[in-house]
Amino acid sequence: MIPMLFGAERSAPLKALFLGAHCDDIEIGCGGTILRLREWYPNLEMRWMVFSSTDERRAETQNAAARFGIVDTEEAVRIERFRDGYLPYEGVAVKEAMHRQSQDFAPHVVFTHFREDRHQDHRVVSDLTWNAFRDHLIFEYEIPKWDGDLGCPNFFVPLDPTHVAAKLAIIEEEYLSQATKGSFALEAFRGLMAVRGLESKSRGGYAEAFYCRKFVGGMDATIAP
Repeated sequence: MIPMLFGAERSAPLKALFLGAHCDDIEIGCGGTILRLREWYPNLEMRWMVFSSTDERRAETQNAAARFGIVDTEEAVRIERFRDGYLPYEGVAVKEAMHRQSQDFAPHVVFTHFREDRHQDHRVVSDLTWNAFRDHLIFEYEIPKWDGDLGCPNFFVPLDPTHVAAKLAIIEEEYLSQATKGSFALEAFRGLMAVRGLESKSRGGYAEAFYCRKFVGGMDATIAP
């Protein structure tokens, strides 16, 4: 496997934006990567944006974000209140919210939903990410669920068992409102990380995988901004 760092200098500041349709999407899709980024980049600046929430789920996300190392401010953790399952039908307002985020924060890298995800809300967020962040390095994360829409990712972040345990503990302990839902399957989350670890020959046995559709490389290449 060919390793790639997110930036040329690990000591340099790295700004990362994480986008999720629902309150637990970011943690499920790339929680382990967040933990690795915190290790790799001491000057990491993270922002989260979630589009669909309720009061209960908003509190869960704020608590989870804090445990992942994000200082809970209005700017750092932005949680909208769009109705779950209805993002395609509130398109204008959702798009305006996405563009406000793009104007308020200039990330080096953006994490968003997989373009081919069959959940309607996930697809809307992914499509609007590419619309609002045209000049950015974008990684699309995956979420296992009943739709059976997992694909063949091309970018892997290796994880150790400690990262996996920490990620799953936060998800299980903070998202109590989701505990009875069939799609909230911790062993499935662990299993997918194990499969991606096998595919990437991760020394720790686990990995999170992403879809990177555009990457500009070379000595003169720059990633925004």
